[in-house]
Amino acid sequence: MGATSTDKVRNVVLVGHGGAGKTSLAEAMLFLSGETSRLGSVDDGHSTLDYDPEEIKRHFSINLSLAPVMHKGVKINVIDTPGYADFVTDAVAGMEAAEMALFVVDAVAGPQVQTERLWKIAGAMGIARAVFINRMDKEHADFDAAMAALDAKFGHRVGAVQIPMGAEADFRGVIDIIRMKAYHHEGDSEEVTEIPVEFADAAAAARDKLTELVAEADDDLMEKYLMEGEPLTQEELETLLDKAIAQGIFIPVFVGSSAKLQGIEDLMDEIVSFFPQPTAHGPMHTKDGNDVPVSPDGDFSGHVFKTLSDPYVGRLSFVKVVSGTLSPNSEIVNTRSGKKERIAHVFKMIGKETADMEGAIAGDIAVLPKLTDTQTNDTISAKGAVEFEALPLPEPLYPVAVVAKTKADEDKLGSALKAIVDEDPGLELKRDEETRQTVLSAIGDTAVDVVLSRLHERFHVEAELQDLRIPYRETIRKTASAQGRHKKQTGGSGQFADCWLRLEPNPGGGYEFKDEIVGGKISKPYIVAIDKGVQDTMVHGAIAGYPVQDVRVAVYDGSMHAVDSNEMAFKTAARIGFRAAAEQADPVILEPIATLEIEVPDAYAGAVMGDISSIRGRVLGMDAPEPGVQVIRAQAPYAEVVHYSPHLRALSSGTGNYTIAIESYEQVPGDVQKKLVEQYQKERAEGH
Repeated sequence: MGATSTDKVRNVVLVGHGGAGKTSLAEAMLFLSGETSRLGSVDDGHSTLDYDPEEIKRHFSINLSLAPVMHKGVKINVIDTPGYADFVTDAVAGMEAAEMALFVVDAVAGPQVQTERLWKIAGAMGIARAVFINRMDKEHADFDAAMAALDAKFGHRVGAVQIPMGAEADFRGVIDIIRMKAYHHEGDSEEVTEIPVEFADAAAAARDKLTELVAEADDDLMEKYLMEGEPLTQEELETLLDKAIAQGIFIPVFVGSSAKLQGIEDLMDEIVSFFPQPTAHGPMHTKDGNDVPVSPDGDFSGHVFKTLSDPYVGRLSFVKVVSGTLSPNSEIVNTRSGKKERIAHVFKMIGKETADMEGAIAGDIAVLPKLTDTQTNDTISAKGAVEFEALPLPEPLYPVAVVAKTKADEDKLGSALKAIVDEDPGLELKRDEETRQTVLSAIGDTAVDVVLSRLHERFHVEAELQDLRIPYRETIRKTASAQGRHKKQTGGSGQFADCWLRLEPNPGGGYEFKDEIVGGKISKPYIVAIDKGVQDTMVHGAIAGYPVQDVRVAVYDGSMHAVDSNEMAFKTAARIGFRAAAEQADPVILEPIATLEIEVPDAYAGAVMGDISSIRGRVLGMDAPEPGVQVIRAQAPYAEVVHYSPHLRALSSGTGNYTIAIESYEQVPGDVQKKLVEQYQKERAEGH
């Protein structure tokens, strides 16, 4: 199933807060279009789209899924995305591939935190927006309250194109405000009738607001409607809707129940009729500042917005076709790597099920199997001459150290982690050579839990987390001198080296080494060895095993033996001398200080600032970039904020965002230093 032309494609991404029913809405579309034979259920564990074992276990979406449906000759690529904050990268990827973001809102809870966050992201990405108020059949469902909340949060451009007939157990269908008809789903069909008299006034009021908002898309018609009092004709209204929605002048609100299939078929009608075509979204931007319009003309180019690893098919690459046509049995070039890859099949994908397509035209979405060198964010094209901008993804700010439980698992852990990270741009993996830990960074703790589960289920690797080692430093506060003397006599030639070292604080100056030897007491090659021995010792710390910084070291006296002295002996003597001098030089531990920029609504600013003070931090300043929002600039010990993500989420009811960077080091308090030294001594005693 591929689209016959670009104007026969609609790409719609379902986004919003977790639990609002995005997957259920996509399941309803699949069922009503005949793509599935039964209505999938997330709660019952037989969803077509939430097929991953982790999704089944947790009862919420973790991965982006595709649900392409045909409706009235148009291919609607429905992209279902996670609503949980830890998996926001898939929601962003879905918006990159779509022309319309359909925000699914619960009729009881209204627009929630993740809805607001994604609304801002969609606006920044320039994607058109619409809303579907779901679950009108639930107890306490309130359409008017949900509309009032939408208006309060997102502005007056939000307007209903459907209103419900009844609510809760009495919900029996929707009224289409565009066509002024009532729709009721019964059995396998949609019944279309005139508007019941009890809903006539509400429908007329919604029609007036709809007309007023849509008229803003055309100056002449707006003047006709507002100044002359003439109503828009049905033809004028429908002609303007495309333009008003695509330009964000009007944000349509739909309503229904995916569980009861009410309002869904009418929603699909409006997607076909009024949602933007791929060409209406504007061109794709390239890294070199050029634009590539969505067009069936020219050579093929496409953007990989998601990758998955299927246990049977292998790696799957989700591609938005930007120009030309993607055909099976063709060759493409990966712009990033410059490598060519053979396209054997072009798939459509519904959940985990794949089927061959004859090809995918510009604007369509396809899935390519077994591209060995292609990753998320890559550009593939016929000639490799274009490279699209990367997805605007949030940075994973929740680092953890991952270790294998057994030696056998240790051998497999690295490759298994890499395979998982390659699928998800919301994860990062690195080996920290300083702390000697494998560090996985994610959006939050739930994403980490999922990684550990996948290691077990998919790769049969048992892994666990260990405390993340903070990159402390050591330095000295006083000048001190000490002798480093190494003498060892064995059979034959022995070992002898003698040097006197002076250590001085060098704040901000790093490491400096001075040769103050006069009279040739120590020869130049041995001076070099002393320098090397000092640096080797500094790596392993003076008191707690952390690298020493900002120290000036001078060798000013010593002696050597004509036979027994060598470079190794002087390295050993330098280590002895450095440690002895450091003990007398008031050694201290320095902790990394993180600079944070925290964005929260006004209501949470006080709680965040109070919390910063409670963790030995300090507030540097505040800005208000927009009404109702505060950006707090602060500094705090990195050890206190290394896992700030879930902490801020709790402080701000999930509304906060932040950036973090280590920019300086400061001396730790005495009690912290004592604890770190004791911990180091204990580990040494245990042989670690």
